[in-house]
Amino acid sequence: MAGPPSQLFGHWVHSHEEDTGALRVYRPAGYRFPPARGRRGFELLPDGSYVAHGPGPTDKPTSRPGRWEPVGDGRLRLGDEELEIVSLEPDRLTLRSTSG
Repeated sequence: MAGPPSQLFGHWVHSHEEDTGALRVYRPAGYRFPPARGRRGFELLPDGSYVAHGPGPTDKPTSRPGRWEPVGDGRLRLGDEELEIVSLEPDRLTLRSTSG
């Protein structure tokens, strides 16, 4: 099985305004998002680690480390969730959850 494409590695932030149905859209961390409270995201590293980013109980940003792995053609497991990579462009990542 081929490894994941290198452009997948980096810090992705959920652009919930662009979600459609079961598809979740993520943009690079430097993207100019409209104002919103508590955006979630993750940073994927080539060594199989990732950092989940999101708002904490007092809206202060929090980070949580974890592990990720490719689990088939165009799929990855991010913590406990399996995701399908629907599309991957330099400025946009679209994912679909395939977990139960």
